[in-house]
Amino acid sequence: MGVLVDSEEGVRNGGHGSWKFLTRRKRVDSITISNNDSQAQLAKELTFSNLVSIGVGSTIGCGVYVLVGTVARENAGPALAISFLIAGLASALSAFCYAELASRCPSAGSAYHYSYICVGEGVAWLIGWAMILEYTIGGSAVARGIAPTLAALLGGDNNLPFFLSRQHIPGIDIVVDPLAAIMIFIITGLLCVGIKESARAQSIVTSVNICALVFIILAGGYLGFKSGWVGYELSSGYFPFGLDGMLAGSATVFFAYIGFDAVASTAEEVKNPQRDLPLGIGVSLFICCGLYMLVSVVVVGLVPYYALNPDTPVSSAFAEHGMQWAAYIINAGAFTALCASLLGALLPQPRILMVMARDGLLPPFFSDINKRCQVPVNSTIVTGLIAAALAFTMEVSELAGMVSVGTLLAFIVVAISVLILRYIPPEEVPLPPSVQEPIDSSSTRYKKPLVVKGDVSLDDPLIAKHVAFGKYLHEGNKRCIVGWVITFTCVGVFVLTYAASDLTLLSSVRTAMCGVGGALVLCGLVFLTIIDQDDARHNFGHSGGFICPFVPLLPVACILINSYLLISLGLNTLAVFYSPQR
Repeated sequence: MGVLVDSEEGVRNGGHGSWKFLTRRKRVDSITISNNDSQAQLAKELTFSNLVSIGVGSTIGCGVYVLVGTVARENAGPALAISFLIAGLASALSAFCYAELASRCPSAGSAYHYSYICVGEGVAWLIGWAMILEYTIGGSAVARGIAPTLAALLGGDNNLPFFLSRQHIPGIDIVVDPLAAIMIFIITGLLCVGIKESARAQSIVTSVNICALVFIILAGGYLGFKSGWVGYELSSGYFPFGLDGMLAGSATVFFAYIGFDAVASTAEEVKNPQRDLPLGIGVSLFICCGLYMLVSVVVVGLVPYYALNPDTPVSSAFAEHGMQWAAYIINAGAFTALCASLLGALLPQPRILMVMARDGLLPPFFSDINKRCQVPVNSTIVTGLIAAALAFTMEVSELAGMVSVGTLLAFIVVAISVLILRYIPPEEVPLPPSVQEPIDSSSTRYKKPLVVKGDVSLDDPLIAKHVAFGKYLHEGNKRCIVGWVITFTCVGVFVLTYAASDLTLLSSVRTAMCGVGGALVLCGLVFLTIIDQDDARHNFGHSGGFICPFVPLLPVACILINSYLLISLGLNTLAVFYSPQR
């Protein structure tokens, strides 16, 4: 929800005739406006447990059953659990930023909605389409993995019915996957029934997946203690690839934690968003990190890392200890993990389309909400048809790596939005006096004037700092100066991460760029740490929710990490697509 305004003049519908529309921002809605809005609303049916199941189901996909083998063999070795821990801590930075914005602006649309409010229409348009591409290709890639997983569960490809198995069409040289399209149609129909029914189905399949992972942890732990944890008794030590290999493994498994965006996208359907959204994001991330680490501890302990099967590391590790039958439980968990991931991929996309249509960036057709089930049926059907067509006709595994670009862009913009919210918060929709007065009275406790006690001299460094900033930084120019500081800080992050990622640059050029970028980031961080945050942040959006800690350090660190991954991923993607072997 929200009201479109011009970023400078406050014109509601102006700005499209010039480039100003790129910076036009949407004012965050107040509780009063949301309750009195005549527009159809999504059903508020989700509770804390529903959000946790959506977050865990969207995050823990089939990758955990394969990723542990690949990363252990090529990067981390026995230190795989530490790689998962570091990646989990890095993703927690983005989760903190998401938690604050989701509780302050509890509307559908996730990063698109936050960027429209805090940054502007141009960036919001880019983020919206990046997320749509991410969920479309990501969902199609997940669906393409269901057929081989189900075949493995049934005992082999020959046991899968003919009408469900993949077929090669010789005339046009494509491999069609009927089961992938069928599964997308089933989940699309489920999403059209209602959010409550979808959340219940997600809880069931996620529970089965977690039970399979718990079986791996308990049974594998028993086998490990019985056999003496042979995977850790190696002459190469705990870090066979060194610290660099462990960190490279962290960068690889980082993308196993990006499912909490699906939780934020359901904000408009949560009964108590200020409490449940931050808890849902945090608890689901904590559960996923714990399960990832425990599974990796068990698997690399049962079998030496170099002997792990990269395709079926978990089931082959149990087979080494005479438990071939465990493959059925593991394959069942992998199958339900794919179903949960597919539902998590198809759930947010219609809501992003719906919010973009509300804001006038798409036809009104996509914003219609069915009065009976209170979900955006039109958007859900359209996204389901497109995803089914892709999954049926295309091998999207190569494109699946590109969707991470959209996720990282969203993480970066969300962190920037937190900085903007704290230091130059957008203007709020005016509230009635009866609502505004309690907010004003409660916000006075945050204002801490500078008080000099005793015989403290004005030559004291802390006093001198405030006097100097008061001379050059006042209410008339503060917002402009802080805005440019945030901008140059982001530019410094880009220069620094690009120089660190591009190994083709000359050594002197890389050193100079790292120096310039590092100086910009450091100066921006110091400046934002010294100055006071804007008091208007306490009245921004819905109050009483989660507050991101360690601002500005945490958002800047989040921007730095995600920018490095984004640039590294972009360079690797270009290298793959433009390599001579293709």
